Amino acid sequence: MILPYLFIAPTDEKGRGVFTSEMIEAETVVEIAPVIVMSKEERTHLDKTLLHDYIFEWGDDRDKCCMALGYVPVYNHSYTSNCEYEMDFETAVIRIKTVRKIEAGEELLINYNGDWNNSKPVWFDAK
Repeated sequence: MILPYLFIAPTDEKGRGVFTSEMIEAETVVEIAPVIVMSKEERTHLDKTLLHDYIFEWGDDRDKCCMALGYVPVYNHSYTSNCEYEMDFETAVIRIKTVRKIEAGEELLINYNGDWNNSKPVWFDAK
């Protein structure tokens, strides 16, 4: 499920991103995306490819990884994101939910750390 007013468009600095053509209220689920779950061994192969930047750690022990379908791989990162993601290991989906009101034309952003306001440097910002 992806809300019909979400769309993918170019961004100034990050390639492409997910945007909305309508205002979205806080606490709105904007997407529920199925995932393809892969083993720890399969992840070692993915880590050597461009897909490394698009996979999520998966499972209670984070011993697997997954590739989300839908728009999920296109959401860009922000340390103060306007959306958060929730992993449902039982049903193998990722949900994207707004954490504040988002205006029409605004880009939807997630924090790659998992918590919408976590300021810990992510892999591409780590020094």
